[in-house]
Amino acid sequence: MTTLSVEQPPLAVTAPAPRPTPELERRQRHDARHRRRVAMGDLCAIAAATGAAAILRSTVAPPDTHAGPGTAMAVPLAVALVWMVLLAALRTRDPGLVFAGKAEYARVAHATALAFTVLSVCFVALPLQGVRTQLIGALPAGLGALLLNRWIQRQRVARRRRLGLFASRTLIVGSRNDVEHVARALQHGGRLGHNVVGTTLDGDTATELTVGPMTYPVWGPAVRTAQAARELGADTVVVAGALEDPDLIRRLSWELEGTAAELVLATRLTDVAAGRISFHRAEGLALVAVSIPTFDGTRHRLKRVLDVVISGLALVPIALVTPLIAALILLDSRGGVFFRQRRVGRDGREFDIVKFRTMRAGAETERAALAMSNEASGALFKIRRDPRVTRVGGFLRRYSIDELPQFWNVLRGDMSVVGPRPPLPSEVRDYDGVASRRLYIKPGITGPWQVGGRSDLTWEQSVRLDLHYVENWSVLSDLGIICRTARAVVSAKGAY
Repeated sequence: MTTLSVEQPPLAVTAPAPRPTPELERRQRHDARHRRRVAMGDLCAIAAATGAAAILRSTVAPPDTHAGPGTAMAVPLAVALVWMVLLAALRTRDPGLVFAGKAEYARVAHATALAFTVLSVCFVALPLQGVRTQLIGALPAGLGALLLNRWIQRQRVARRRRLGLFASRTLIVGSRNDVEHVARALQHGGRLGHNVVGTTLDGDTATELTVGPMTYPVWGPAVRTAQAARELGADTVVVAGALEDPDLIRRLSWELEGTAAELVLATRLTDVAAGRISFHRAEGLALVAVSIPTFDGTRHRLKRVLDVVISGLALVPIALVTPLIAALILLDSRGGVFFRQRRVGRDGREFDIVKFRTMRAGAETERAALAMSNEASGALFKIRRDPRVTRVGGFLRRYSIDELPQFWNVLRGDMSVVGPRPPLPSEVRDYDGVASRRLYIKPGITGPWQVGGRSDLTWEQSVRLDLHYVENWSVLSDLGIICRTARAVVSAKGAY
């Protein structure tokens, strides 16, 4: 008996993969353009650094008669290739890193360090001519150029976003209180690039939501989030806090495929640096771990070493200009050259801070009479046009020259180069339990208050900046603050 085989028709596709919407394609094109622009800047920076190192070697070192004709170009090209590959492999050009604190800069530095390691190994294994010059000259110079390129790109994106360009169309879902909190934060964080186009509320039947100066339409309950995202052309959905339905986030991640570029989970965890946050996965759980701050240990010893090195180097030029500054102070008003004032340092220990005198003699006794003219808030005492400040003193204050002798306090160990603002004993007596956390580490010559507005800051703003620094500082952030201080001093904003 012969069995006839009947050809079966092909199965119909019943679950086609989601295709991106026009809005999502627009977001993807923008991200791709950003990556290409950054990559081109990286290529120019690396080409300039490796090319300059190769030219320097060809002009200084004698020609190698044993090297082939292509060796002189092969080494710089290999260095550039390794460098560019590592920058791409470590995903240093992801658009999400643009305003992710210092994470982008850290990744660039990490990629450069890896390139340095790879090339060092190659130099030991294959001692090619010109590799040493690239290691000594091109890599450090190229790292600086790469970081400058990233900073320029950040400024460009920030300018565009302030004009309303390149902003993600954002839909927020959550309870009324959580949605209001997130919407308010996004209003004040315009550089993050979120244009809130609507909300969906969990357990609320309101039709619109007013937050500050903005009123947002409510597009229904939380279960309609994916449909609302499609109707609004939203490419980012922010889940604010916990939802009543624990499985809704999982379903959202499926329903938004092809519609949105990202699903963001927002929490009320604030003032925590990215370096203190890590993510773990357990069965059915996504865990966010936050490391608890420590106030001693290796990091703090390294900070002390950095303080000693910087203060030792700084005191040499300060000693050279001190006679000129002293002469100007003495010619302008009667009194001494230096001003000593009691301040409170780490753990509440008091010390004498040293500054160039900027006020007339006996100025401290006049403070009570000027109490009604105080323009600062909280425990601070500041007068924009303080009558006690001398003419030379006003200039010294404007450019923070009066604070140069504090490097002696740093060398002694009373202060740090970077830290919270050193408070007066009278200010500390008014501290509450939260503000007293500023005393957990040494005060600094500069700090977040100096680069964040100086005397223009309110008491609450100053305390918040200092507390954020106390809990989240790092050596890398200290170096960043030192660099930003130079710009703040030159602009003289908030200095009086």
